[in-house]
Amino acid sequence: MINKLKMAMIEYFAKDAKRIQHFLKVHELAGLIAAVEGLDEKTRLTVEAAAVVHDVGIKIGEKLYGVCTGKQQEQLGPPMAKRMLADAGFLEDVIERACYLVGHHHTYDNIDGIDLQILIEADFLVNLYEDGVSRDGIVSAFNSIFRTNTGRLLCKQMFGI
Repeated sequence: MINKLKMAMIEYFAKDAKRIQHFLKVHELAGLIAAVEGLDEKTRLTVEAAAVVHDVGIKIGEKLYGVCTGKQQEQLGPPMAKRMLADAGFLEDVIERACYLVGHHHTYDNIDGIDLQILIEADFLVNLYEDGVSRDGIVSAFNSIFRTNTGRLLCKQMFGI
């Protein structure tokens, strides 16, 4: 199912290598963090599915508004994510939670589960690199965002903090 979902997202973001590579990296890191943190199979599947589709709202937002903020991604992403997850064969409870994660992956207060925490950390790890964030910005993100042992270790190892 995950590979079917990835292929659907690659088709969805066709000719946009940056976005395709972004979600593939976020998916890989989310899966790694979830596995090392010892999440159960269903929770790992949910966070991995959400990681694949987490930015699906960007394309819609850019078409409607010319740009797409994090909050717009959270609003616009879940309906398209739901269709894609259903088409890939995910069960309804996984779809609902994954869509919730998509709808909250730019909301950093009141994180209500390890799955959302992991998605946010994986997205941050990729964004910190892709956006060329300064050392001070990385340290600030490390202190304010990263909570899992694995995410903190990855951030330290990747960025030398």
